[in-house]
Amino acid sequence: MFAESGSPGMEALRPVTKAKSKILVWKDVTVRDLERLERAQSDDDLRRALSEWLHVEDGLCEPRASALRDLYYYTVRFCWDRGFSREQTSCVFSVVKETHAACVGSPLGNVAECYRHFQDLLLCHAVHRPPSSISLFSAQQLLLISDYMVTTYFRHFKLYKYVFTPQVNLDLTVTYDGRCGWQQ
Repeated sequence: MFAESGSPGMEALRPVTKAKSKILVWKDVTVRDLERLERAQSDDDLRRALSEWLHVEDGLCEPRASALRDLYYYTVRFCWDRGFSREQTSCVFSVVKETHAACVGSPLGNVAECYRHFQDLLLCHAVHRPPSSISLFSAQQLLLISDYMVTTYFRHFKLYKYVFTPQVNLDLTVTYDGRCGWQQ
């Protein structure tokens, strides 16, 4: 199916690897970060704070920076609109970030594998089995988060793949030296 890992140029053609789910609370967003975001006076201030805090514009072309800004902005707004606690907001943010990283980590059209990875991350925060999982979300909140991700991220999966997958251009030059390639 896939080229061997030793084949040159084929290292990016790997499916999403099944990483062990881990607890993501406070992984990407700290209490101080959330306090800073909560102090934003307007949506523009919130977007600006997210961009500065996450260094979204560092080394990214404008479509990528814009897509990340929107992804993170709407994730935070979703959490606030649903009344999630700071711990839950931090966790949802990290789940979205990890899911996005897994999805764009391969140029393959791997939506099913990415969705399973998302479900594993979410499940890790729904069942109380320390040290591998914690009960952070209720069943109703899990449905809200799943619905949000399906209607936003996974609905636009191909767009994210297009924007974040590096484009490969083949420059093929053919020269004709005037000789015939076959003889009688």
